[in-house]
Amino acid sequence: MKGAAAVLNQEMHTLTTALRSADLGPGRWLGPEQLAFALRAAYDPGAATRPERNPQLGRDLAGAGPVAVRETWTGLRTDTAFDAVLWISEWPRAQVFPGFLAPLLLSSGIRRSFSLTIIPMRADQAARDLRRKRTAHIADQAQRAKIGQIEDAATTTAEYADVLKQEADLTSGHGVARYTGLIAVSAKTLEELQAALAAIEQAAIQASLETRLLAGQQAQAFTAAALPLCREV
Repeated sequence: MKGAAAVLNQEMHTLTTALRSADLGPGRWLGPEQLAFALRAAYDPGAATRPERNPQLGRDLAGAGPVAVRETWTGLRTDTAFDAVLWISEWPRAQVFPGFLAPLLLSSGIRRSFSLTIIPMRADQAARDLRRKRTAHIADQAQRAKIGQIEDAATTTAEYADVLKQEADLTSGHGVARYTGLIAVSAKTLEELQAALAAIEQAAIQASLETRLLAGQQAQAFTAAALPLCREV
């Protein structure tokens, strides 16, 4: 156990250094009490207000998990909440401002958790994926020309130029990453949850995003979206 703790401490230090090298400002690591409260509040939102009366409540890791969880095809029922997770299936296809997620993240009256997972791809995998996209684009363009279909020149040209730019960046030594965005929405009742989901989907449209409800995998998606465990998707 002592050796494992030493290795973990070294990994934590390495990650913090890497984040600062990327001009990111990491906060403090969660301690046992903070982690316990974060886990408890994710499954039991009603518990989030109780520490105001008693700061010691919800601070024990032994009781941090949910009392009960029931998964349905399109949602999740936890201790004091109904939950659902949306997947960002389409990111903006055109250039956007840095604050383009503001409509999605800053709408009031909705309890939500936004999780962005960035997975670096190996250079050979990234190269194969980019070649596949370039080949598919050329084949689609030839097929459209063959059948006389008019294509959207602006969108098609931008997508192809983006693929070529990624290939050039990869050749220059830059990495390629895969992004996964998840939004966990919680409410006290099922009716409130449906209203919150509709509002979040509308906000996503304003942010030039497309979202899809993750049917059949809500429990796994909730773990990745709402819990501060940095799990790979």
